[in-house]
Amino acid sequence: MTIKESDALYNDPRLADFYDIDNGWYDDTRTCLALSEGRATVLDLGCGTGLLASAIAESGAAVTGVDPAAAMLEIARRRDGGARVTWVEGDGRSVRLGRRFDFIVMTGHAFQCLLTDDDQLALLKTIAAHLGPQGRFIFDSRNPKGREWLEWNPKESHRFVAHPRHGKVESWNDYAYDEPSGIVTYGTYYRLGSGELLAAKSKIRFSPQDHLARLMLEAGLAVDQWFGDWQRNDYTPDSKEIIPLGRLA
Repeated sequence: MTIKESDALYNDPRLADFYDIDNGWYDDTRTCLALSEGRATVLDLGCGTGLLASAIAESGAAVTGVDPAAAMLEIARRRDGGARVTWVEGDGRSVRLGRRFDFIVMTGHAFQCLLTDDDQLALLKTIAAHLGPQGRFIFDSRNPKGREWLEWNPKESHRFVAHPRHGKVESWNDYAYDEPSGIVTYGTYYRLGSGELLAAKSKIRFSPQDHLARLMLEAGLAVDQWFGDWQRNDYTPDSKEIIPLGRLA
C-alpha cells in the first residue's frame, strides 16, 4: 500500500474535494506549464487532481497522469480538459508504462510523500525508465533548513476557505516533527458549517539537497540546474525549495 492510498487527505472523496482550493494555480503549475512548451509527450507523476496535466494537454501534447489515489483521479477525469489525458492509477515507485517521455514532472511536493531512501530511489528510477534521450525532468521538495513545518500550527495555519458546495469552511493544521528521520506528521482539518469535522493525518519527508543529489546519481539521472524556487532562481543553502531540472546521465 502506498502512502497516498493510506492517507484520507487524498483518498477520501470529501477531503480530496478540497485539494484544488488549497492547492491551485501556484508558481509550480505555471512554471511547469511553460517548461512543457514544445514537448510532444509529458508524464505527470503524482498528478493528483490533474490540474497541471490537463492544462498541458490543452496545448496538444500527449499527456499521461499517474497517481495512486482513486479519489484524486476521479476529480482529474471530470475536470475540463481531463478527457485529453491518459490517467493511470498506479504507484510511482513501480509503475512501468512501456514508453518514454520528453518531459516528466512531479509537483506539489509529491516527492515528499516518499518516506524512505528506498522509496525515493525507486521513484527516481521510474523517472529514468521513462525519460527519453533528450528528455528533461523536474520535481520539488521543501528545503529542511527552512523548517516550514513550524508554520503548520493551529494558530498560524488557521484560515477560512470558500467551498462551492459547503460555503465558508474553517480550516487549520497541526504537526509533529521527527528529527532523526526528517518526517513530519501533519494534520489537516476542515470544519463544515454543519459542525462536522473532516480530518486527515499525513506524513512527508524533508530531505537535504546533497541527499537528493546522491540518489539521483544512483538512479542514473543528472541535474543541469538546481532552482531554489519556482521563479527559477538559483538554489542556495537557504532557499525555500529544492528543485532539480535534469536529464538522463
